[in-house]
Amino acid sequence: MLSMGGYGTWPSPIDATLAASHDGRPEYVGTVGDEVWWTAPRPAEAGRRALVRLRADGHEESVLPAPWNVRSRVIEYGGVPWAGAARPDGGPLVVFVHFPDQRLYVYEPDGADGPRPLTPVSATGGGLRWADPRIHLDRGEVWCVLEEFTGEAPTDVRRVVAAVPLDGSAAEDRTAVRELSDDRHRFVTGPRLSPDGRHAAWIAWDHPRMPWDGTVVMLGEVTETGPFTGVVPVVGDTDESIAQVDWAPDGSLLFVSDLGDWWELRRVRPDALLPGAADGPDRSPGVIASTALCPGRGEEFGGPLWKIGLQWFHPLENGLIAVIHGKGTTALGILDPETGELVDAAGPWTEWAATLAVRDTRVIGVAAGPRSAYEVVEVDSATGDARVIGSAHRDPVDPAYYPEPRIRTFTGPDGREIHAHIYPPHHPGHRAPDDELPPYVVWAHGGPTGHAPLVLDLEIAYFTTRGIGVAEVNYGGSTGYGRAYRNRLRGQWGVVDVEDCAAVAQALAAEGTADRARLAVRGGSAGGWTAAASLTTTDVYACGTIIYPILDLLGWATDETHDFESQYLESLIGPLAEVPDRYHERSPLHHVDRITTPFLLLQGLDDVICPPAQCERFLDRMAGRGIPHAYISFEGEGHGFRRADTMIRALEAELSLYVQTFGIDRTDVPKLEFKT
Repeated sequence: MLSMGGYGTWPSPIDATLAASHDGRPEYVGTVGDEVWWTAPRPAEAGRRALVRLRADGHEESVLPAPWNVRSRVIEYGGVPWAGAARPDGGPLVVFVHFPDQRLYVYEPDGADGPRPLTPVSATGGGLRWADPRIHLDRGEVWCVLEEFTGEAPTDVRRVVAAVPLDGSAAEDRTAVRELSDDRHRFVTGPRLSPDGRHAAWIAWDHPRMPWDGTVVMLGEVTETGPFTGVVPVVGDTDESIAQVDWAPDGSLLFVSDLGDWWELRRVRPDALLPGAADGPDRSPGVIASTALCPGRGEEFGGPLWKIGLQWFHPLENGLIAVIHGKGTTALGILDPETGELVDAAGPWTEWAATLAVRDTRVIGVAAGPRSAYEVVEVDSATGDARVIGSAHRDPVDPAYYPEPRIRTFTGPDGREIHAHIYPPHHPGHRAPDDELPPYVVWAHGGPTGHAPLVLDLEIAYFTTRGIGVAEVNYGGSTGYGRAYRNRLRGQWGVVDVEDCAAVAQALAAEGTADRARLAVRGGSAGGWTAAASLTTTDVYACGTIIYPILDLLGWATDETHDFESQYLESLIGPLAEVPDRYHERSPLHHVDRITTPFLLLQGLDDVICPPAQCERFLDRMAGRGIPHAYISFEGEGHGFRRADTMIRALEAELSLYVQTFGIDRTDVPKLEFKT
């Protein structure tokens, strides 16, 4: 029999400790001989990333003990932090980036010695950083991206493709690092070596473009001891986004491009890459003939390159190609590039992370669904059969407590579509009185060029099991729905995202799904901006949770963020030189007088992307205005909380905000103390 109780008052087996312990996901899968490896979160170990090894006998183990932390800081968001290869004797050899010092290390886990550094420490600015490594045992090198600071400012930086000797000769000698490319481009990805070993291809782009705006594929000839020669751009442009590049076994160049409205997988045949060919690499990029391998589906075969080395496709030796694709949700499929036939793997997963590896005819990825967290999955390319091989999801509570999402499309201003996932309050043993409507929290994802995936998230379940609904909004600007959809935010950040979130909240209230008087907005990073902007420009919400946000556009556009996003606002807001007033008018910092509802502000003190200085200026202007608010800062946390104790406190504080604001009767959560 169901027990009666008001929304928000229900007891739940999912407490903040449980939710925090399951935060994060496996990333960066790869193969080392017959083994599968990946990185995994360790929230209880100061939020480090562990390197995990799945032995051929199925035994799963951490390779390195704490405090080893396998994570790169290139472009601050990082990228692929490790690579592995089987030594001639069959044993594994891995290289990895250690987060605290950002040095590249080499390690033979079956040997007697511990990790040895391959790269030196630099005292200049952010030092030397590395990402997207590839081991070339025959050359005695690991090729990767080098990010090198040249001064103290976050924008005093250069990035090149580099080769690091595996013998350790560069561990104390920067000059022993061989630069393979020049620094004509501000940003580069790691190089991919052609099957014949003669050419390398990589992606490059420059300010003010972000990688989802415009990138080019660079092609260079490999030399034995010097840099690449004959380097030319072959595909891509300032208004064409290439998200990934790699080689097919026959020497064709494969790449994901949004030349049409969708990121599609395309191919350039080997003969078109020869110098002197009618449409060869001595021509301008965009002229070389390429063919879409699976055209006209109206789906994404790629995504935003927020981290260096993300993968949405992987060639197989038999000529087939593993591809991640979809609209809104994603699937893993096996594509025959000659016929265009695409067969998807069977299984319950609705989201595949942008990481793939291949072992013979089997494809390994990381996937999750509405009833399962992210896990390592292996797919047989011949049959489409799939099985979980690592980080297997295990239900920490009865699955009856999991939320039941609804995929919805709402109508916003001007009749535009807005995509969202709605998670109604859900509890197998409790229900609310028939005459009561539930409170709802609108979640705005980060990015803003990002996406809220349709996956099991115990933070969402933390609220829904207590009787508070969650609406995840993939507002205009989100990825997963084509270039036109994500371009809605160009020049309109702080307008379209705010309007779309409000439209979903108001539609839920109008249809009788949500209580109009008990709506909240919540977001982190760019979502924190949307939450703060929503409180200063709308009267839709009764309160808001603002997490490591952007609050002052002018400060962020000048010297208060890192290099990667330092000119992002040129497209999101408009050129600063042309529309300076827009930077002032849209910034929540300059409109604190419009905030009339309580809010919670959460911030990591080590955040270099959205620095705490913005929160401090914001709070100074709020002081004495009589609006209840709370600020919690966390030492040792950067952009995105990783430590279990941080996430526990943050989640409980957020719940307390809603309990107090919505008038919910429950006493089992620490009371959040407000200032006015």
